[in-house]
Amino acid sequence: MNVLIQPDDARLTVALQRPALDAGKLTETVNNVLASVKLNGDTALFDYTEKFDGVRLQTLLVSEAEIEQAGKQVSTSLKSAINQAKNNIHKFHAAQKRNEEKLETTQGVTCWRKSVGIERVGLYIPGGSAPLFSTILMLGIPASIAGCKERVLCTPPSKDGSVHPAILYTAKEVGVTKIFKCGGAQAIAAMAYGTASVPRVDKIFGPGNQYVTTAKMLVSQQGTAIDMPAGPSEVLVIADEKADPAFVAADLLSQAEHGADSQVVLVTTGEKIVQAVLDQIHVQLAALPRKETAEKALANSVAIVVKDLTQAMQVSNRYAPEHLILAVCNAEETAAQVVNAGSVFLGNLTPESAGDYASGTNHTLPTNGYARAYSGVSLDSFVKKITFQEIRPEGLKNLGPAIEEMAAAEQLDAHKNAVSIRLKSLEK
Repeated sequence: MNVLIQPDDARLTVALQRPALDAGKLTETVNNVLASVKLNGDTALFDYTEKFDGVRLQTLLVSEAEIEQAGKQVSTSLKSAINQAKNNIHKFHAAQKRNEEKLETTQGVTCWRKSVGIERVGLYIPGGSAPLFSTILMLGIPASIAGCKERVLCTPPSKDGSVHPAILYTAKEVGVTKIFKCGGAQAIAAMAYGTASVPRVDKIFGPGNQYVTTAKMLVSQQGTAIDMPAGPSEVLVIADEKADPAFVAADLLSQAEHGADSQVVLVTTGEKIVQAVLDQIHVQLAALPRKETAEKALANSVAIVVKDLTQAMQVSNRYAPEHLILAVCNAEETAAQVVNAGSVFLGNLTPESAGDYASGTNHTLPTNGYARAYSGVSLDSFVKKITFQEIRPEGLKNLGPAIEEMAAAEQLDAHKNAVSIRLKSLEK
């Protein structure tokens, strides 16, 4: 890690910069994939799957037999863990349901709001060396609670044409309606446009590499909603002199092992803490199977020493991390200063891993500084809030003249007349 001691504003700005992508070339590549899938449908999906995943499929849809077989391959202990996580995530998201009351804004004028599930949602789940079946829980459960009628899942197959058993088992557990062997930008295209096999959806959720992320951004400009913009995953840990260096190191490494471009930031109030954490990173890193990946991420990471926790929080709010861990005394008091963060973890016994898997909160969170304006995925992400209003005769008499006055001032006579003609009808 690069270590900065009391950096000035200019050095801090450089240290907190996210990696820049070659957006032009990336966009061109992804646009070509989107256009091909839109034009050629399933044929393009089969071709891209062979090209990028190394397997020529006969069908994209995962069969019931494959799902049933996957259930037999998942260990009892993992099923138990998934079930515990499922229950907690369901509790947390079900509690977000609200029954909104009707409100009389003016006598005779009633307004209210209703949540309606998005009819068709697409869930993208990365595969490869780290199949993220936990993300299925994070997306499938709120989609089910929200009442989304069609819940489509796309995930890339392995070279033998199979899908990781834990992905299939978890998808069944949360009520995914269809599962397709399809990954990358081509999967996003399939869900955005629809093909003979893959149904078109109204909103796409889920993480992915830079090609998936770019594809989501591009289709969002063409009428398909997405959960949020995204970049590489990231964590910022604030540690004081009472923090356990082994815990802090473990949290930094748990983020670094996601990918070489993962963002890892340590902000602390003492140089001794930095050295203690670095020593622990060295010890723990040696035992990690994904050591090489974590090392690449750590090479571009930074530890920043500041004068106090107030300054530490200023750095954090400026960075707007996806994950913020407060490994400090009186963590709840410090948490009150959080302005920009995707999800916050309080105290020395609360690792990011808890939110990633099983505490109940959602792990699909804004990255790349988008926490300044975006929230993480929640039940609200899967519903539309539709407003309703009803005006009775006394309401039109009470409110109508104000509407007429405002419409006339904007020179929209048809708007005014829509009220006037009704008021006249009440005079009869």
